[in-house]
Amino acid sequence: MRAVLVHEHGGPEVLVTHDLPSPNPGPGELRVDVAAAGVNYIDVYYRTGAYPLATPFIAGSEGAGVVSAVGSGVTGCQEGDHVVWAMVPGAGYAQQVIVPAERAVPVPVGIDDETACAVFLQGLTAHYLTCSTYPARPGETALVHAAAGGVGLLLTQVLATLGVRVIATTSTEDKAALAREAGAAEVIRYDRDDVATEVARLTEARGVDVVYDGVGRATFEGSIDSLRPRGMFVLYGAASGKVAPVDPLLLQSKGSLFFTRPTLAHYVAARDELLERSRELFAWVTSGELSVRVGARFTLDQAHQAHMDLESRRTTGKSLIIPG
Repeated sequence: MRAVLVHEHGGPEVLVTHDLPSPNPGPGELRVDVAAAGVNYIDVYYRTGAYPLATPFIAGSEGAGVVSAVGSGVTGCQEGDHVVWAMVPGAGYAQQVIVPAERAVPVPVGIDDETACAVFLQGLTAHYLTCSTYPARPGETALVHAAAGGVGLLLTQVLATLGVRVIATTSTEDKAALAREAGAAEVIRYDRDDVATEVARLTEARGVDVVYDGVGRATFEGSIDSLRPRGMFVLYGAASGKVAPVDPLLLQSKGSLFFTRPTLAHYVAARDELLERSRELFAWVTSGELSVRVGARFTLDQAHQAHMDLESRRTTGKSLIIPG
């Protein structure tokens, strides 16, 4: 089988396709024939070494496909089942991967593997952010950064469905149109307008109840300045780089703000919670409440291009690698 390996940390050029032996599952594991692998920013962090992972390793950590072998001790799963997974380093850009059965989630009937993969990691992120980290309520106003991205489009749809007024930020008119289609009431072009100034205008100087920010360093100041007193800043990613250390007095001076840096792993650590969030997420998809956009598909040999597009913010929706 073929897989994309990282032999040394570095730029997109270190993503190289190799022929490898077909893997065999150990106890508690599944071998899955991969139909689609998700391209996510965490893959960049592993590739560059920002998140330590011993080399060599198979790039990617999210995918969906068909179980082709079952290890000993596995119950409730058999060959031929369709499953999806996320946050499993080494189980991504390959024709076959090994997935712990504990982290594999059944794909419901009526949802194809590509859609399951495209929505899983980012959809679970949108779920925990809006239902747990800051349970958004009808009538509130939220600022969503990078609203045309994978998480951003899903966040915007979920919030709009909940009756939340979404103010989105994007960098192009095409992306602004996507954000509006997803339910954004207003769109700010952060490449040309000051976000906090526009938020003040759009909220009559009140500010937003919550900011969902996956960009990080480039948007941090504008996020803080866009909040109402006692509003919450939810920083769930750092696509533009890490935020500098924050003085707690800043939160006091800006209006007794709340600041949290959540991560999905802590919201699906228990299998019961993983399955429950997955059920609710897939229910949103099957009911039509959530529309999944695949912005681009790449082959294994194009993995480097997928990373280049992601890092340069040329992507919209979800990028997938189709191993073939």
